[in-house]
Formats: sequence, C-alpha cells, structure tokens
Amino acid sequence: MPSSFVSSLDFLLSFFGYLLPFLFVLALVVFIHEMGHFLVGRYFGVKVETFSLGFGPRLFRRYDKHGTEWAISAIPLGGFVKFKGDANAASMPDHHALDVMPVAERSDSFPHQSVARRAAIVAAGPLANFLLAFVIFMASFSLVGRTQVQPVVAGVADNSPAAAAGFMPGDRVLAINGVEMVSFEDVVRRVSLSEGKELTFRVERDARELELSATPRIMTRKTVLGTERRPIMGFIASNLPEDLFQRRYGPMEAAGTAAGEIYFVIDRTVHYITGLAAGREKADQLSGPVRIGYVSGKVAESGIGPLLMLAGILSISIGFINLLPIPMLDGGHLVFYAAEALRGRPVSATAQEWSFRVGFVLVLALMLFSTWNDIMHLTGLAF
Repeated sequence: MPSSFVSSLDFLLSFFGYLLPFLFVLALVVFIHEMGHFLVGRYFGVKVETFSLGFGPRLFRRYDKHGTEWAISAIPLGGFVKFKGDANAASMPDHHALDVMPVAERSDSFPHQSVARRAAIVAAGPLANFLLAFVIFMASFSLVGRTQVQPVVAGVADNSPAAAAGFMPGDRVLAINGVEMVSFEDVVRRVSLSEGKELTFRVERDARELELSATPRIMTRKTVLGTERRPIMGFIASNLPEDLFQRRYGPMEAAGTAAGEIYFVIDRTVHYITGLAAGREKADQLSGPVRIGYVSGKVAESGIGPLLMLAGILSISIGFINLLPIPMLDGGHLVFYAAEALRGRPVSATAQEWSFRVGFVLVLALMLFSTWNDIMHLTGLAF
C-alpha cells in the first residue's frame, strides 16, 4: 500500500477524530440553549418561525404543524431561534413589519409580548445551559462517581510555600480555613481559589493534629487552553494505588456537588475576565472553535463520559458569556428590556440598531481574535 495513501488515511482518521467530538459537544450545547428560548416562547404562545442549528445555507429543513422551520445549516458555529417579529437571527425587532402588522396578528409576535415575557424567553437560553451542566454533572457524580486521591502530601517541592510552612511528606490535609478536605482535588481547588492570600491548614501528622499557615505563590504555566495564572503550594500528590478511592455520591450530595461545580466554573470565568481587564491575565486563554475542537478530540479518547463533562463545562461558559451585557447577545437584550421597564417605553429603534451593529463588530472581532489565538497556540507560537 503506497505510503501517501496511508498518510492520507491517517490524516482523515485524525481529522474526523477531532471533528466529530467537536460537532457533538457544540451541537448538544447549542441545541439545549436554543431549546430554552423555544420552549418558553412556545409556552407564552409566541410563534416560532425558525429553529436552526448552525448559520448560513440550509443543509436540511422540515416544517412542523405549527409552521416552524427546523433546520440544520452549513456553518455549525452556533444556532438561533427566530420568532415572529424578529428581523434576523440576532432577534433584532423588524420595525417596518411591526409598524404595518395588523392588531389581530400581534398576539403571537415576540416584540408585542410584555417586557417580563420577553425577558423570560431570552433568559431561558442561558438558564437551559446551566441546567444541562447540572444534569450532566449530577448524573456523572451519582451514577459513576469519581476516582480521586486521598488528601495526602506525598512530597513537597523545594523552595515552595509548602516547604516554607513546614509541610512534610505523609501529612494529611484535613481542612483549609475550616473547610473539610476529602480529596487531593479539594486541596488543589481550595488553594486555587485563594487568590494568593494566606491559608490556614489543619493537618494530621503521626496520629496528631497540627495547624500550619501558608501563603500560596502565584505561578504561570502553559496549558492546552493558554497561559494560566494560579496560586500553588508546592504539594506533590500521591500516586500509590492505596491512596486512590472511588468517591460515590447520593442524590442530594450529587446535586450539591454539581451546583458547586457550576459555581466554580463561573467564578473562574469571572476571575479571568476581571484579571484580563486589569492586565493580570493573558489573552491567550480566549479559545475559539479550533482549540475547542482540539480539546474535544483529546477528551473523546477517554470515552463518552469525559466528553459529556466537557460539554457541561462548555455549556456553563456559553450560558455565562451569553448573559454578558453585549448587544446581540442575550445579556444585551436583557439590558434593553431593563431600560424599557424603567423608562416605560422601548429604547429607540435607532439606538437599538446602532447598539446591535457595535455588538456584532465586538462579537466578530472576538471570534477572529480567538481563532487566531487558537492557531498560534496549537502551532506552538502562542504569545
């Protein structure tokens, strides 16, 4: 068999090995987001004209008994629900059509709904993303559990905060600032949330308890997602089989842990955005479709479970980003509705139009920048 054919086959297998997991994760997250808008809109009696996964030319379409077009479009980077009265996929009001719309036809038009109903329909998309993440996390924790490492310090890095504080191999971390530690992952997470502030550790050593105080050191490291700044102590985790355990959760504990995971992802996102604005963080963590596809392919090698967990994390990020007060995103719409509720009348058509134009430019610029970021990072040229 010619080597060129083998190379081409390897390339195709590798390409689809990344593409298919990426499309699965993205389609799941986008479908749930748009379904949130769709279901609440239908609940309030608003006519849905189009439900599309992707943008651009239609690859597939069908119409249901309500006249809604269900479509799969050529550009798979998102999706949209278009309600009656919307001018486009970004839900800008079609002011010309609204001006000439007969009164009898306004009851199922989105712009003619009350402010509260419009806000509920718009907020339903991001909330559906959070719900998807909650369901994935809770199901994983309750049905599968997690393999974790005991919160035992197997080693201490030289010249680290842990060494300066007097930690020794064999120490078991019982609590940090009064919060009980069940696993080594708990320890790492609590340290990462410290923002470099002093922590108080309750430690078990040789069957006795003692208290140690230490201030984590802020370090930077390269990851597949970019340059990461995080506080570290210099602990080395155990890799002994006897220190591994399968942590299983009851329904209530799984629900609480799932909610905690969602809070953690949102907290880290807010921390990164504020750090980026303040110049503490690097912009190379802004990931676009190329890097998400790469990570999806790598995670898929470990099975469907880890891929679903990645979908949960991405769903939280998509939900949170959509709530940012940027025109064209759901958060931008909610700002307009809040202004309308306070003023007693909608924001002018001209102001909305120009805001959406600015929002479109911002979103497009962010997508182009993140895609360039991805290419530079994955080719080893990340700045």
